[in-house]
Amino acid sequence: MVETTDNIAKQQVQVSINGQYIKDLSFQSPSVPKIFSELKEAPKIDLHLNVGVKNVEKDQYEVSLDIKAEALKGSEVVFNVEIQYAGLFGIKDFTDEEQKKQILLIYCPNLIFPFARRIIADITRDAGFQPLMINPVDFAGLYMQQQTENSQTATAKPSYLKGEIIH
Repeated sequence: MVETTDNIAKQQVQVSINGQYIKDLSFQSPSVPKIFSELKEAPKIDLHLNVGVKNVEKDQYEVSLDIKAEALKGSEVVFNVEIQYAGLFGIKDFTDEEQKKQILLIYCPNLIFPFARRIIADITRDAGFQPLMINPVDFAGLYMQQQTENSQTATAKPSYLKGEIIH
């Protein structure tokens, strides 16, 4: 019985978070202070999210979230906020490349997203606006959508799109 348990433990993927950090952070509000008196309703928010993965050394990967949000009142920019938030992950004992890819593009971003979300909420609040509370992201759904799109365009040239693992 002990051998079976040991074999199962050896087959499980080991994921560790070795650090998480802000790589880049920017906030701009070009219309302050006049925008405060002009803003009568919530601005329209354009949000862009990208996941990047870079192999930094054997079994060590940097997973980064690039989040850009632009708040607009009509065509006027209320504010722009951009963050590149990353985590350094150790991954061992994965069974195949597809499993490793799913860990790096689904599991790891799910772990660090709440921290990036909080920073964005804090910085927009500290700038005098309502906190920008980004809804939770379904990284598994985005991954599946990208896999479907990639299979439909299999003949296209490969490029550095979101989620590509760079060695």
